[in-house]
Amino acid sequence: MSCSKRPPAPGGTQPLAEIVRGEAIRADAEARIRPDPVRLAVGWERRFVIETARAGDLVRLYEDTGHEVAVDPVPADALAEQCDGCRIVFMREYVSIYTRRRPTAAP
Repeated sequence: MSCSKRPPAPGGTQPLAEIVRGEAIRADAEARIRPDPVRLAVGWERRFVIETARAGDLVRLYEDTGHEVAVDPVPADALAEQCDGCRIVFMREYVSIYTRRRPTAAP
């Protein structure tokens, strides 16, 4: 996936084009960034790899639905082979969000 800016889409569809582009980048990141095997082994499920700025809303959403939430920075060793520039961007601007159900209290 190219890191260059694209010209505005014709017909006023720029906001939709940006959303689609962002989702494509997010999906690509999830495919390239390996989840933490230690988290997975103790019952966490990776939900998203997402921009740090957008993580807060998702954390609140999952907490409101009864989940524990962990937000981890993307470590360099979790990234598949790619250019150093992309690696730096992912490490600085993206996080992995993991969730698991909160344990229910015993009666």
